[in-house]
Amino acid sequence: MAVTAYILIQAAVGAAADVACETGALPQVITAEVAMGPYDVIARASATDMDVLGGVVVNTIGKIEGVERTLLCPIVNL
Repeated sequence: MAVTAYILIQAAVGAAADVACETGALPQVITAEVAMGPYDVIARASATDMDVLGGVVVNTIGKIEGVERTLLCPIVNL
């Protein structure tokens, strides 16, 4: 069963649009949009399990130029 999560991303000044574009191009990412507030990009992603999704955040999104911090928020449907 797939897991879905929001990924909140803080980007360097002036880098939000590029970060959203690169993040949105990843196969696991459903949407990636520039936002206003404490986080500059909000993405929604899905993967086969939490380990895969965590790996995407740490090993791929976290290494995009301009990404300063990420926060993974798994979606729980009770």
